[in-house]
Amino acid sequence: MMGETMGTVTRAQLSEAVHKEVGLSRSDSAQLVESVLDEVCAELVNGKVVKISSFGSFSIRRKGGRVGRNPKTGEEVPIAPRRVLVFRPSHVLKEQINQAARKPVGSSPAAD
Repeated sequence: MMGETMGTVTRAQLSEAVHKEVGLSRSDSAQLVESVLDEVCAELVNGKVVKISSFGSFSIRRKGGRVGRNPKTGEEVPIAPRRVLVFRPSHVLKEQINQAARKPVGSSPAAD
């Protein structure tokens, strides 16, 4: 569907995929992608877990403060407490990724 080569998937590519798969206009597709991403972000900022069936869950985890070390100088540096984003893929997604990894090099996803 998205990238035939390894690389980064952009918002523009996601909205183009929605345009092709769903048939919305390019403008409506871009707006839909933005709305979904905005909603996911808003829920995460509010501390909620976002679960997408057959894909995975996004959540926020709190990390406590600690003392780190600058690798170049060896100087100790305090690291403030912070919140970090955590993604846990679903078993379905893990299986799809592992199936793709087992395919022969020359095969394409369209051949399935």
